Amino acid sequence: MRIKILYEDQSIIVVHKPPGLATETSKFGQIDMVSEIKNYIASKGQSKGEPYLGLIHRLDQPVEGILVVAKNQKVARELSQQIRNNLIKKYYYGVVFGNLKKDQETLVDFLLKDSRSNLSKIVKEDTIDAKRAELSYQIISCETEERSNLEHKDNTGDKQVYLVEVQLVTGRHHQIRVQMSNAGIPLLGDLKYGSQETIAISEKRKIHNIALCAYKLQFINPATNKKMEFKIEPSSEIFHNLIS
Repeated sequence: MRIKILYEDQSIIVVHKPPGLATETSKFGQIDMVSEIKNYIASKGQSKGEPYLGLIHRLDQPVEGILVVAKNQKVARELSQQIRNNLIKKYYYGVVFGNLKKDQETLVDFLLKDSRSNLSKIVKEDTIDAKRAELSYQIISCETEERSNLEHKDNTGDKQVYLVEVQLVTGRHHQIRVQMSNAGIPLLGDLKYGSQETIAISEKRKIHNIALCAYKLQFINPATNKKMEFKIEPSSEIFHNLIS
């Protein structure tokens, strides 16, 4: 089993999804996180027939991080309500490349998903089917100027590699990736929304997955009404040099 169980009780399971594993897929024969959890529950004899699994939120396949899933419909509804009320707090580490002039910033955009291409783009507020997207980020650390200049001798100016913490306010399709790219600070390892510079840097550093990790999750356990918090350390080496 590729996922790691961080917590389990009769109503929820909290898991650490590795990068490269799909949260859920419709492709025949492809193992995903949902399948692994269902197989795990079935192996413990906790369910007759196929186990129920309420998927509350998702992570893109290349993204690593923490997810909470419900074991019954009642808990799934309550956790979904927490998301609607912004009671589930999701924090990410991201490694970006650009010129950050502010230590922290809030980004508000309107996104439109193209189902045919599986891409989202930023559009005007009055665009039909556009959804409001909000996140906040703050700088955690930055690579030294010496290392940056050594690796990027291509007139990148004041651009640097930064580790940022991102807090999602809304949960839209590819939201962090799209908004950070639009702000001029694309994530390393992102081939869909990255710039020519970030794609070149990622290839040079052999970054094969998006440098984004849902490292902290906070929510209220519907069964106990207690606030819970879970944290993980990103597995990708690109984070290790930036996290103190």
